[in-house]
Parts: sequence; structure tokens; C-alpha cells
Amino acid sequence: MSLMYRIQHPRDALVWEGEIPLFSRYTMGIAGERFFREIMENGRLMGTRCPECDLIYVPPRLYCEQCFAHLDEWVEVPSTGQVHTYTIVHADLDGNPLEEPRILAFIHIDGTDGGLVHYLGEVDPDQVCIGMCVEAVFKDKAERKGGILDIAYFRPVG
Repeated sequence: MSLMYRIQHPRDALVWEGEIPLFSRYTMGIAGERFFREIMENGRLMGTRCPECDLIYVPPRLYCEQCFAHLDEWVEVPSTGQVHTYTIVHADLDGNPLEEPRILAFIHIDGTDGGLVHYLGEVDPDQVCIGMCVEAVFKDKAERKGGILDIAYFRPVG
């Protein structure tokens, strides 16, 4: 199929096989940079609050997704939350079996309208439940590099 081939109807769509060598970098952006810097330097979570909707975004955003207001009020948020959903991972990204299963969860951060996807630790897979209260365990300050893995995992509390 040539580059000049024009599809006249969706039923005429064909597969164009081949490889596209793509290389890119994902940047944290302004809000992400501050969020991860706070974790790295101060071991705390921050969010942005919408002055119109009173929503607190974690991870932080620069604009409200509801009303499109500019968000410039940063607030410290708790490092605690609840397991909203989770899965137990038995293989790595290449399909190789893990020595021990890992638990990956979406944690709804207390007092906010958002949350983080992260690992759970200090808990057996058969003990995890939706609604479980958890807290962030930060790596030692000397080990932090400015990314989400500066939070080692979330562990059960209470």
C-alpha cells in the first residue's frame, strides 16, 4: 500500500505492517516536578485545590478537570488512604514468573479527590481487601531520586 492510498470507506481499511522506531521522554511537567520534589526532599504528599469546585487533586494538576480553573493553591495532603482496587502480579513485564507475587493497588488518598497506583507491602496477598487503610512508607532521604518509587510502598494501618 502506498502513502498516497486513500481509504474511501471504513470497510476498506487495511493493515500497514512494519516497525516505527520511536524514542521519547516523558516529562513530569510543572505540577509533577513539584509533587515529586516534595516527596524527595520532604517526604510528604502535595495536591492542588480548585478554588471553584473545592476538589483536591492528587496527583496535582494545573487546571481543574471539572471547571477548567487554574490551580495554583498547593496543599499538603495525608500520606494515608484506602485501597480502592488491587491486583496481584505474578509475572514481570517480560512474562517471567516473580519469586514472590507483588500487590499493586489504587490508593485513594485521604481528604482528596484522587489517588496513586502503587505497591502494597508488609501484607500477604490473601489479607488485602478493598477499603483497607494504608499509609505510605517513604524510602530514606538519601535513597530518594525524585520519582514515584521514592515511596517504597503503602502498608496497612490500624
